[in-house]
Amino acid sequence: MNEFQLKYGTNPNQKPARIYMADGSDLPVQILNGRPGYINFLDAFNSWQLVRDLKKALGQPAAASFKHVSPAGAAIGLPLDETLRANARARGADRMSSFGDWIALSDVCDLSTAKLIQHEVSDGIIAPGYDADALEVLKSKKKGGYAIVQIDAD
Repeated sequence: MNEFQLKYGTNPNQKPARIYMADGSDLPVQILNGRPGYINFLDAFNSWQLVRDLKKALGQPAAASFKHVSPAGAAIGLPLDETLRANARARGADRMSSFGDWIALSDVCDLSTAKLIQHEVSDGIIAPGYDADALEVLKSKKKGGYAIVQIDAD
């Protein structure tokens, strides 16, 4: 896919924005569920860069919580369910700011992480992949409208 129309512009009262590659090539992302808005993609792309760089620099799985283009929290995982721990720490940095956030994971989202996210108020998630059972759990959020984006890790 080389273009898709978003739910709206920066704010819900604006005309829909679209994402495309200027050279016409395929996008490095896929929308697996939901219909994100422009502001969601600003959060998704900024949070993805943060978790990608954290993992590269520290060699640990990373997670971030972004809201309105600002990080509300970021963390790295430690042994014992690393992705799960990173996400819990990232959201726990400032629970009020993370309410209705966008989640980014540096690694594939597994079932235990999806079950943790299932109970949080969040607008969407971006990760390089999703285990099949984790994807089903996430798709059940927000009456089936939870935004799930997969990004090419490269």
